[in-house]
Parts: sequence; structure tokens; C-alpha cells
Amino acid sequence: MEKLVERFLSYIAMDTMSDGRSDTVPSTAKQLKLAERLRDELLELGLEATMDQYGYVYGSLAGNVDREVPVIGFISHMDTSPALGGECKNPRILSYEGGDVRLNDKIVMTEEEFPALKALHGKTLITTDGTTLLGGDDKAGIAEIMDALEYLVAHPEIKHGKIAVGFTPDEEIGAGADHFDVEAFGAKFAYTLDGGEEGEFEYENFNAASALIKIQGKSVHPGSAKNMMINSMYVGMELEQMLPKAQRPEHTEGYEGFFMLNEIRGTIDYTEMDYLVRDHDREKFEKKKELMRDTVDYMNKKYGGILELDMKDSYYNMREMVEPHKEIVELALDSMKQLGITPLVKPIRGGTDGSRLSYMGLPCPNLFVGDYHPHGRFELVAIEEMRNASALIVEIARRFCAQTTGEV
Repeated sequence: MEKLVERFLSYIAMDTMSDGRSDTVPSTAKQLKLAERLRDELLELGLEATMDQYGYVYGSLAGNVDREVPVIGFISHMDTSPALGGECKNPRILSYEGGDVRLNDKIVMTEEEFPALKALHGKTLITTDGTTLLGGDDKAGIAEIMDALEYLVAHPEIKHGKIAVGFTPDEEIGAGADHFDVEAFGAKFAYTLDGGEEGEFEYENFNAASALIKIQGKSVHPGSAKNMMINSMYVGMELEQMLPKAQRPEHTEGYEGFFMLNEIRGTIDYTEMDYLVRDHDREKFEKKKELMRDTVDYMNKKYGGILELDMKDSYYNMREMVEPHKEIVELALDSMKQLGITPLVKPIRGGTDGSRLSYMGLPCPNLFVGDYHPHGRFELVAIEEMRNASALIVEIARRFCAQTTGEV
């Protein structure tokens, strides 16, 4: 089995799920085990590497040219989504020739439900056993960065400047950039490897906010509840019905934003509701937040001030920060074309560490990793696309050096 796949399988077998309710950094101590391993692997390759107190791993491969070349970076995150268990120890590898994919005796991934399968005929897929996430988001990106670094170390004839790499915790809970040391990272620009299908390239993403709604009900014995009980769960359900149903994720695509009820926890006495608010357009994003506030205000007037809203911005559309540096967009697209990869430029219907890093002074578009259907048991990766993602890292480093030194 090739080293890229071996690495990937070993990474996904490690549980690195993050926890949005935790107040530690990283949010789960188990992420540190992968961080330590990645630091050690970088050192074994001959790179400089450190792990800081927050679990961030930084590494650098020295350039092999005698001219000044600005540092470029590649970044992936170590944690997996809290949506489902992420300790994937029973993945399946299959040569896919079309049709439905049976993950286990009860769960089948059909081409009708998952039309992306139709473009994967003839490729070698790694899937879950239907009980966990795969972890391709974003351990595919980590494996590809490590594979590209190993290739560059083994092929010194490929000229490149200094390359910085970073592996972050807690991206899935929106905290991946919280303690990222941009100055120490030292790159002029970087790319996250956190995308999907082959050719996918993104430098636009949602403006994002999180909203926590707390509802204090009134619990009394149901036998004497008339005109007294206020069931906080019913209030929450009523509030949800007031938000536009057409603006839920399952009814939107492309540049369309949404409100998403991410989690609800409740009893008659007390309920909490976690929402995600998203839109690519900043003006529409602000209007969505205003609608959320107005809805809570209306419900408070109706029920006597029993709701509390805590809404915070999470990140903004990186386009504003990347567009002044379109050369890094062209570098990625030209490198894809050189490798025979058809670029697929599209907006991210979500965010990456690069969304926030771009506003922290590190322009950071997003590259594909060959991962499909993340955040669920139907997640899969295509090995051929992972190989191409690794080759793209090498080509970007080579091409940027050649452009900077006047050889292209």
C-alpha cells in the first residue's frame, strides 16, 4: 500500500473529535496525540517542527535555491466534526465501478441520494463502515501535505523556496485560528487543504455567526398547569417556525445563505437552541442577524421576556482579503492546469481556518483534498484525487519558486 494511503488510514484511526462546549484549548485532549505524532513525523523528515501549548503544530522545509523566495504555507486541521464519532478503524477500500455502495448490513449509499458518486466511476474509494465519520475532513489534507513534503525532500532537483506548514486543532468548532501565530508562521500567503472534489478551489466563503437562544419556561404539575405552565420547548418550536423555511440548508445552494438549527436541548423548564447564521453577501448576512433579533424580541413580548439571545460573528468572507492578491489565485489555477486538473472555482458553503487567517494578515484560499460528503457516515475519499492534491502542493511550490526567480 502506498505511503499516502497508509498515512491517511493511520490518521483516521485516531479519535480527534473537537467539542464546542469545552473551555479548554484544544477543546479535547485527544487532539494532542495526533499533534505530537505530526510534529515527530515532520522531524523525522528532516524539517524544523514544533508543537505549542495549544496543540498547534508548525513545521518548515528549508528552500533549496540561493535566491530570496517568499515563504508560502499549507495548512490543514486535525480535529473532526462533533457530528458523529470520528475514530474510523474499519474503513473500506473499493474499486468503484458504479452503483450503490453498501457500508454495512443496514446502511447503503445510493447514487440517487449521493449523485457525486456518478463522477467517481473507475476510481478507488475509501469509505466508512457506516458507523463513524471517515475523517477525510481534514485528515486527507494532512496526509497530502505530509506526502508532498516527503516527496520534495526525496527530490531535491525540484527547486522551491521555504515552505511553512501548519496543523490546527478545533477548526470544526470555529476556533482553529484562535491561537494561530501568523507572525511566527512567517508565510507571505498560504493555502488550506480543506476542500472537496478534485479541482475545487475556493476564495469565497460565508459570513458566519452563531446564535445561542436560552428560553426560561415555567414548569408546574400538568394536573394544575392551565394558564400557568410555559413549556420552553414549545416556545422554541414556535420560534423555529417563524424563521423562513426556504432559508434552511436543505433548501439552499450556491451563494444562498441560511439559518440552521444546529442543536436543541430542553425540558419544560429550560431550553437552549444553537443556530448557525450564514450568507456570502455581507448586507444579507446583517439582515439575517437582524431577523433573528427581531424574532426573539417578538417572542419576548409575547411570553414576557423569557428568551435571551447571545449572537456572535464567527468569521467573514475571505474574498475581501484575497482579491487584492489575485496572483495567489492564479498560481493555484495555473498549477492545476499544468497537472491536467480542471479548476472548479466555487464559493465555500461554510468556512475554513483560512477564512479567519485571511483577516489576520495571511491570505489563505482553499484547495481540494478529494473528500466527499463530510460530517456524516457517508463520507468518502478518492485515492486518485488525494494523489493529485499532493502533486498540486509540489507544483505550487515549484512554480512559485520559478516565477520568483525568473525561470518561468
